[in-house]
Amino acid sequence: MAYKQLKLWFDEELAKMLANKIQPLHPGFNKRQFIQKVKIGVTPLELKDRVELICDLLQQYISKDFESSWNILEQILGEENEKETGMFKEGYWIMPIAKFVEKYGLNDFNISMKAIEEITKRNTGEYTIRPFIEKHPKRTMKKMLQWSKNKNKHVRRLASEGCRPKLPWATKLQIFIDDPSPILPILENLKDDHSKYVQKSVANNLNDLLKDNYPIAIDILKEWVNQDPSPSRKWIIKHGLRNQLKQGNPEALEIMEQLKKLKH
Repeated sequence: MAYKQLKLWFDEELAKMLANKIQPLHPGFNKRQFIQKVKIGVTPLELKDRVELICDLLQQYISKDFESSWNILEQILGEENEKETGMFKEGYWIMPIAKFVEKYGLNDFNISMKAIEEITKRNTGEYTIRPFIEKHPKRTMKKMLQWSKNKNKHVRRLASEGCRPKLPWATKLQIFIDDPSPILPILENLKDDHSKYVQKSVANNLNDLLKDNYPIAIDILKEWVNQDPSPSRKWIIKHGLRNQLKQGNPEALEIMEQLKKLKH
């Protein structure tokens, strides 16, 4: 993905790519009209609106039935991303498909959970999952707790990243600002994760929690540091406390002193 303004990747050429993947699986797909409507429609739009426009046109030109559309879209996702890279480096073209699940799959929970799991292995489901948390909080968090033990690092990362209370570019999850308890078992499962990609997400989740639920978050970090933490956990603790350390927070500084005294 050569450098150019991100929104410009969601254009006529991306529409052609999607259409060429879809048409062999769905002969009734009107490739010419789809491409033309994307070309005309995206011109005045910024990134998020371009992604949503393409998402809406997928729904219009494949099928109004979510399951039928997903059965086709799943087949074009391609190989899983083995790298520890984010949403703008690998599989960026999948973003309209993720938006499609977010917007049109809310009433098909089981299909959507499978869809999000497959999408995040190639791009990310961190934004797609949030409306499901808001509409089906218990069911979705139960699924995310399962994901926190998944063998795939991207799926484990989603378990943490998707429920961050203040994920950038996303609406805040007030439900977890009011009561962060559903997040805590997920962080507990991931506190020693070997993947740096997952570690960064756990640390960022803790950083979010420290802003609105400081007593809960700082107690977790104190407990973790007293359990002979692994190198992975030590990194998470330090990175999660970064803003508190910049502010000279005495409790954060004390935790760091404890870390320095550990052998590994």
